[in-house]
Amino acid sequence: MVRDCARCDTERSMPAGVGRRGLPQGRHLCWLLCAFTLKLCQAEAPVQEEKLSVSTSNLPCWMVEEFVVAEECTPCSNFQTKTTPECSSTGYVEKIICSSSKRNEFKSCRSALMEQHLFWNFEGAVVGVALVFACLVIIRQRQLDRKALEKVRKQIESI
Repeated sequence: MVRDCARCDTERSMPAGVGRRGLPQGRHLCWLLCAFTLKLCQAEAPVQEEKLSVSTSNLPCWMVEEFVVAEECTPCSNFQTKTTPECSSTGYVEKIICSSSKRNEFKSCRSALMEQHLFWNFEGAVVGVALVFACLVIIRQRQLDRKALEKVRKQIESI
């Protein structure tokens, strides 16, 4: 019983990845899914940063003094969306009254309904990604099982 082990010896002595072209098929899909998930997470929380100046005269009163919430967090109307800059970041505002200056202003806020919606979007994305990777694991395991059975079959035939 003579075996041709020249190929086996070169495969064992070669470092990992040598002789391969590009990434294996599963890794292309993995990188694609990672990039998609990153884009999805960035799109789910579109909160704009507010530019703050050093002067306190330009700051809203709620940033420099205490305030009382006059109206709870509510969705902006179409008119408010176009006219009130506080509506642009989240789409929700609450009406506040500053204690010392007695000014009425609007403050951007995040509603519980919006947070719940974002949470379930995130959960759905996580479950979707988990299902995709579970399918990839099953497919890869079947490929490896087929290769192992083929090797065993060849070894039995060579006896």
